[in-house]
Amino acid sequence: MLLRLEKKSNRGYTPKMVRLILSDLDGTLLHDDKTISKKSAEAFSFARKQGVLIGFCTSRSRLNIKEYLEQVQTDFLIANGGACVMVGTECIYDCSFSLEETRTLFDSIYRICGDDVEMTADMRDALYWNRRKVDQHYVYARESVYDDFRNFNEPAMKICVHTWDDDKALEIASVLGIDEVDFIKFSDIPWYKFSKKNATKEKAIQRLSQHLKIPVAEMAAFGDDFNDIGMLKMCGHGIAMQNAIEEVKLCASEVTLSNEADGVAEWIYRHIGMSRKTEDFRDAHQ
Repeated sequence: MLLRLEKKSNRGYTPKMVRLILSDLDGTLLHDDKTISKKSAEAFSFARKQGVLIGFCTSRSRLNIKEYLEQVQTDFLIANGGACVMVGTECIYDCSFSLEETRTLFDSIYRICGDDVEMTADMRDALYWNRRKVDQHYVYARESVYDDFRNFNEPAMKICVHTWDDDKALEIASVLGIDEVDFIKFSDIPWYKFSKKNATKEKAIQRLSQHLKIPVAEMAAFGDDFNDIGMLKMCGHGIAMQNAIEEVKLCASEVTLSNEADGVAEWIYRHIGMSRKTEDFRDAHQ
């Protein structure tokens, strides 16, 4: 059953044609055990057969979602929290820190948070971590390469820091300038994400919209966490998961079932299937 919230934006609730679906992964499409269910994979396949473009919109790097890209055929990918947009094999958007900015951030993070702070750095096709021994059950660790970031030599798309200290996060971002850095905390793990100001999911969606010539009003987006709020507000259908944090639910136009209950698949079958039947009926009676 879909739950509808009080209107929180100026979109209204007039049914809109959905030509493209974006789904976050962790806490949204993925079950808590970090798998995509058969039902969800089949729902995506169903949507594509209806002519709807589908893809992931995730904070993870492309390297870190290989198994999901092999399981689900996608038309595009927004990765690294919006720093990278791939359409097929073409990268249409790349928003990375410069090498100088990357090194400045790492030096500042050590100075502000201490020598024992944990950090990760995402590239388009690599993930680095300054922790030698990582729990391989932790999904982000499976493809990571060790680096202490003292003499790092690659521009980072995204840097994550193990802290929930808002003051420290603000101090880190201020090193490059608040107007230059997008920084946001994760709600489920004690980490902060730092990227370029334009490396956000909503900026990536704008670029994707321009490239594919599909208005954001004809897109449906699913999410559960802080960094999904912008894209849910932007898209014609902004759908929060039942397990989403309250801030996400308040800005969404709809709330579907939880990730464990395959809420994305439920919405696709109910909305895409129903809207296509309505269009067929109208065409037949014109």
